[in-house]
Parts: sequence; C-alpha cells; structure tokens
Amino acid sequence: MTLEGKGYYIWQVRMCEKGNAEAIANVAQSAGLTHILIKVADGIYPYNYDWKTKTDLAKPVVQALKERGIKVWGWQYVYGEQPLEEGRIAVRRVQELGLEGFSIDVEREYEDNNKKAAANRYMNELRANLKDVAIAISSYRFPSYHTLVPWREFLNQCDYNMPQVYWMKSHNPGEQLRRCVREFQEIKPFRPIIPTGSAFSEQNWTATASEILEFLQTAQDINLSAANFWSWDYCRNNLPNLWNVISDFPWGGQPEPSDITKLLVSAINAHAPIDVANLYHQDAVHITAERTIQGTEAIRTWYQDLFKRYPQISLSLSGTSGSGASRAFNWTASLATGKTATGSDTLGLLDGKISYHYSTLVPS
Repeated sequence: MTLEGKGYYIWQVRMCEKGNAEAIANVAQSAGLTHILIKVADGIYPYNYDWKTKTDLAKPVVQALKERGIKVWGWQYVYGEQPLEEGRIAVRRVQELGLEGFSIDVEREYEDNNKKAAANRYMNELRANLKDVAIAISSYRFPSYHTLVPWREFLNQCDYNMPQVYWMKSHNPGEQLRRCVREFQEIKPFRPIIPTGSAFSEQNWTATASEILEFLQTAQDINLSAANFWSWDYCRNNLPNLWNVISDFPWGGQPEPSDITKLLVSAINAHAPIDVANLYHQDAVHITAERTIQGTEAIRTWYQDLFKRYPQISLSLSGTSGSGASRAFNWTASLATGKTATGSDTLGLLDGKISYHYSTLVPS
C-alpha cells in the first residue's frame, strides 16, 4: 500500500476536536489529508483506550476516517524490554481496529548495542501476524548521530522509513530533509522515505509558515510520495496558522498564484507577527497612505502593534488575482467593535517572497 499526500500523527484522541470522531474526520477531509496515524499502543499496553469505561477511543475515529476515504495507520512507542509482548499488543490493536498500516516509534531506549535481538524479536512477531499490513519505522532524522540504534534489524522487515525530521532551533528544513535522505541511502536496506515535519513548539522555538512550506516543497522536489506532521493535537490547538499552511498546500501540484496571499491572510488572522514577517523579503517595503516602512523587522513590529490595537481583527478575502511576480487582492476586516473595513492590496514578489506591499483602505 503506497501512501501519497499529507498526513498527521495523533497522540491523544481526546485532544483532537475534543475527541469527536466525526469532527476529526471532517477536519481531516477539509484539510486534504490522505492519511492519519493514531497512537494505539505504548509499550505492552493499548493506548487511546479508556480503562475506566472500557471504551476504545480510537475505534470510532478509525471508522469515521475510513468512511471518508482517508487511510488510517496506528503507531506505538516501543521500549525493547519486553519485545515479544510489545509485538503482540501491536498485532492485536492493528487487527481489532482494522488498520491499514503501522508505524513503530523507536527512540532513546533503543540506542543500545544490546537491543538488536529485541528489535528482531519484535519485528518477527509483527511480520508473522501482519503479513498484509504496511509497517514503518519512525525514528531519528540523522542515523549518523544515533549509530547504536539497530537500524538494519528494523528496516529489514519494514516497508517504509518515517524519520522525524524536526529542525528544532534551526530554520533549514529543506536542507535537513535532503541530508536525512542521503544518510539513509547509505544504510541497507533502503526503504521509501515518508518524513515527519515539525508542527509544534519546543523550548521557545516554533516552526514558521515559510519553513513548513519549504519542508513540503522539498519533499515534492525530491519525489517523496508523502509527508507527515507531528502532531495534530498540538498544531490544531496551538498553531492555527501552521495548520492552515499545511491544509492549503496542494500536494498534487505547485501552489496556485494566490497562495502567498492566502498565507499572508492566514498569518494575520493567527495574529502571528513573526510568521507574517517571514513572508516578506528582507528588504521589503510596505506602503500605506500614512507611512512607508522597510525591512522585515520593521514590518514585524508594525504588525505586532496592529494586533495589540485590534486584538480581534480578522481578514477575509473577497477577491484575488495575479500571476508571475504580481498579486492583487481585496479584503474585509472584522473588528472587535462589530465594525468592518475594506481594502485593496497589491503585492510584488521576489524569489517567492513579498518584496513590496501597497495597502489601500477603501473609504466606507
């Protein structure tokens, strides 16, 4: 089974659309997602299972997603101390939920030269009982940094490799993804790579909209069939701008001419001045009837002040046009007072970023 397109990992079902299966499926469909990976086991125990009520929280989500044609995989965090039992719970969860694939989260517990036998025992259990189920390893992005992980023992019996290409504290997702693929090409057997990107915050670091776009475009540029993100729980609840960027990205082709416009409006509606500024060229000029400012830092400060003055401002597009290096769009802004304002803007692009921006407020 080949995975194609965009997917998300789900950690805690309750944290996704308040656990409502139909809402999860509807949001996934509207975001153009082709697959979802739900945590169904942790070590030797089932996960997303309510022990008090004996309710399987994953089951209705799996069913609702399948009804909309979205492929559903499970995933499990493994520790390697009881590999046979971990394998058995994985098999049980895949079979009782009717999952189409399974991803194994292999991390620091397996950075141990003595865990090769455990990896083999675990994988043998999966392969003996899940002959028609696609299996992937989900682990570190650079194997050269984690040489003790028994890569070959896992990859020998996997169909896919889903490395966690998290570019924390950096801003070069494309470069890191390319390096990840190159390093895994040196490890045999090589399995098709479906990378997982950063849609979360950690230690005062958050991926930006432009970085998410770069990650997705790089995945397409190097002919990867699909890409995942960690995680639905965090991104949907805390980073709506990044969710919108991923949702709007058309996996099957290049972005439409208005995409930069949609990214700008999404970042404004998320009240994210850093994400807004990252859409501009470093020497960009923003011009209104009142003032002209230049440079991404000045633009970031201006938007930051705007969001403080109008804490509930929200823009909606009423028309877009343009091609090549030029875009034009009309907008309506809703304010906290219940009043609205309308405007007409023009963008000039350089290397895919906004180099000049003319904003015109239409008199009411």
